[in-house]
Amino acid sequence: MSDNSKIQDTHLRRSAYVYIRQSSPTQVLVNRESTDLQYQLNERAVQLGWSKTQIKVIDEDLAHTASGVILRHGFAQMTNEVAMGQVGILLCREASRVARNNAEWYRLLDLCGVTDTLIGDIDGLYHPGLFNDRLLLGLKGTMAEAELHVLRMRLNGAIRNKAKRGELRRGLPVGLLWGEGEGQVIFHPDQAVTGAIRTVFEKFSELSSARQVWLWFQSEGLLFPHECPSGQILWLKPTYIAIHNVLSNPVYAGAYAYGKSRCERYVDETGRLRKRVRLLPQDQWAVLIPNHHPGFIDWATFEMNQTRLASNCHPGPQEAAGALREGSALLQGLATCGRCGRRLRVYYQGKNSTPGYYCANSQAFNGRGIWCLRVGGVRVDKAVVETFLDAISPAGLEAAITAQSLGEAQDQAALKQFRLQVERAGYEAERAERRYRAVEPENRLVARTLETEWEKKLHDQKAAEDELARKEQEQRLELTDAQREQIRALGSDLKRVWDAPTTTDRDRKELLRSLLEEVKINVLPAEGKAHLVLQWKTTAVSELDVIWRVPRTAPIRTEEETIELMRRLAVHHPDTVIAGVLNRQGRKTARGENFTANRVASLRSHWKIPCYQAPTQPAEGELFSVEGAATQLGVAASTLLRWLNDGFIGGEQVTPGAPWRIRMTKELKELIVPEVPPGYVAMPQAMRILGVSRQTIMQRVKRGELSVVHVSRGKQKGLRIRVLDNQPELFAQPSAAKV
Repeated sequence: MSDNSKIQDTHLRRSAYVYIRQSSPTQVLVNRESTDLQYQLNERAVQLGWSKTQIKVIDEDLAHTASGVILRHGFAQMTNEVAMGQVGILLCREASRVARNNAEWYRLLDLCGVTDTLIGDIDGLYHPGLFNDRLLLGLKGTMAEAELHVLRMRLNGAIRNKAKRGELRRGLPVGLLWGEGEGQVIFHPDQAVTGAIRTVFEKFSELSSARQVWLWFQSEGLLFPHECPSGQILWLKPTYIAIHNVLSNPVYAGAYAYGKSRCERYVDETGRLRKRVRLLPQDQWAVLIPNHHPGFIDWATFEMNQTRLASNCHPGPQEAAGALREGSALLQGLATCGRCGRRLRVYYQGKNSTPGYYCANSQAFNGRGIWCLRVGGVRVDKAVVETFLDAISPAGLEAAITAQSLGEAQDQAALKQFRLQVERAGYEAERAERRYRAVEPENRLVARTLETEWEKKLHDQKAAEDELARKEQEQRLELTDAQREQIRALGSDLKRVWDAPTTTDRDRKELLRSLLEEVKINVLPAEGKAHLVLQWKTTAVSELDVIWRVPRTAPIRTEEETIELMRRLAVHHPDTVIAGVLNRQGRKTARGENFTANRVASLRSHWKIPCYQAPTQPAEGELFSVEGAATQLGVAASTLLRWLNDGFIGGEQVTPGAPWRIRMTKELKELIVPEVPPGYVAMPQAMRILGVSRQTIMQRVKRGELSVVHVSRGKQKGLRIRVLDNQPELFAQPSAAKV
């Protein structure tokens, strides 16, 4: 850095940034001289004219790559300071320390050129605003990126070349170890470890489901080996992922595999560049060497297991049957549509969860609620089961004997694992004892720790022995000759075994799948039947018809008169009022029950009777309930009821017992006034003037011989009767009685 003429006073008034970076934690720990050389740039900044208080060291990116894949906080902070014009010079050992990505490098050069920031390395000082300096800095950045590419290409080429020979040593799954020879893989010397792995494959060949294997381990209380990075084996409760990884790992089948995944870059929702690992299909693996080393299973068995695992996933329309479920639909995974060939889906309905099958092909293409095929499953399942039992009756005896042997083998497999666990626990206890006895008695600090560990191992050994004893007691007793004859008798009558309460729906489905490849269902609505085509795994085909439409008795219905009355009431009243009217008239539902608002609503929905809608603005002559009319007129509902009872106003009823309805007319509205008009007096005064009783006056009002109004406000609120047109003294008593 000999060219100091580019340093101006404006640069010296700003800060000097020293950027320090190493690509990985290993480089930070091993290549310490390189890190020290970068820190010595502080002294160079002082020599160039900056004081120590102006120098800022950015070392947050130690052990971070500069390839642009991850976000470097130190680099981001430095870039922000440059953009704000607070940096006079940026010092680094070489361009590769700042960035190995041209996008980041040129962005930094642009900012330095705009803000008059210098860049310095071990070769000199540069001003990115000058063409020659920018050209040289651009070449340095390009070479830094190219250097990273060349290094990666060399390393990856060597790794792949060694992997093609099957000699690249990578982490092996639990149960396998690297041997002394090149690419040699051997079994783990611990028989308990290898026994647990073999048990997984044996149970999968029996149960055909990774989940069922995991559930079997859980039910038996067996532990599963887990290898730590240090190589120590821990025995833990198995997880579903652990069981599935064993079944899907080709290394257990004696194959060497490399390049099963691919690292991809993508831009996330925040705009950052990130990495993700994508698993590749088997035909895209970089290296696959079958029969590379001894395995727990052969390659053909592994491929068959992968096919079964793939079919156990949730199947698509044209995909495999899927794993066995616990539902009562016995043709789950076997039934296909006789029209389009898609695999039928299962549904359950009703209180008893009655099964059925449907094809969603038309729903997918024509819209929601349209089915290509839909049929109940009870009669279909029954017909298929009868055909199945008739076909396998000759093989029933052999199946019974096989089931007997299978049960005994299952018990022995579980006991074998428990015995190995007891043996391992005994070894751990003996080793802890030897370590305790080997320590000097005077060293009590170490002795107490080893004594505690020995006691723990003894406790684990006792627990393993107790568990083994319990399992041996629960083991199936050896069958007597009489019991064997009974099993053979059941084998000759498989229907009894099929209908036995101990036989689960899952067992029945597994039996059906053992011989049936597919059951094609085609519904014939015109004939009221379903046509079934059974495709057996022996390529044989059976056909049968199932009657699925059964004549039904006439449905129970509510009386037509009640429905018609409900139709008329719904125009003017809500469901609650309708239910009360029907109950007061002694009417019942179709099942002899009283009406409720919910039952009225259900009947309205069934017969498509519109719901009552209260009007927002009253129309001339429109009918209102008493409460609605009182609200519109601004009087109490009790007043209107009294007027109805006295015959002062008229009302209507849809049916006897129904609520009164009042027609809102202009004449009715004119009866309500805010103040007493001239010539109107209260009822007592009218009785005194006319010399008649109240009943006589009301009769004359009904006949239209006298005019009345209702004052709705003030102290004179109430009914007023017009007696004489010109008689002022009649209005001299404001405290007249109200009606």
